[in-house]
Amino acid sequence: YNRVWIPDNEEVWQSAEITKNYKAGDRFLHMQLEDGTELNYPVDPSALPPLRNPDILVGENDLTALSYLHEPAVLHN
Repeated sequence: YNRVWIPDNEEVWQSAEITKNYKAGDRFLHMQLEDGTELNYPVDPSALPPLRNPDILVGENDLTALSYLHEPAVLHN
């Protein structure tokens, strides 16, 4: 299962792990937040949440080395 970033009103972005495979036509992503909270996140198939980089890349000095380069990845790094 992949980890993604979802928008958050307080923390700007929050990390979550997808706990159930997404199938075309699903209206929700089943996720678990880092604090263990289960969440059914409404999703638009044309705008899936950005993927999180592997832990080995956290703190990377060269942002071009990141697998995924987007706003939440840069802020987290």
